[in-house]
Amino acid sequence: MNALIVQDSKAGAVLSVHIQPKASTTECVGIHGDAIKIRVAAPPIDGLANDELIGFLARRLSIPVTSVQIKSGAGGRHKRVVIKGATAEFVLARLNVDHKRESAKS
Repeated sequence: MNALIVQDSKAGAVLSVHIQPKASTTECVGIHGDAIKIRVAAPPIDGLANDELIGFLARRLSIPVTSVQIKSGAGGRHKRVVIKGATAEFVLARLNVDHKRESAKS
């Protein structure tokens, strides 16, 4: 299951993300289908939600924001994010998604 969420590539780890904009706080809330679900405390206007997502991932992974890039899906909720120089194993460990599943209520 986790192999679909994040994969190793030549550029680094490629993470599938489902975002929920306009949340009260920015946080990783678990698995949503074949992606990690992240709530972002920014509206989906003028790229603000994307900027918040990039900043959150950089902070959580302890890497520079320049190492996090949205590869596809910048205009939608489902995105593919490249984390340069990182491995899939590292990303999964830092985001604590191994055993975290979103509840059916969310």
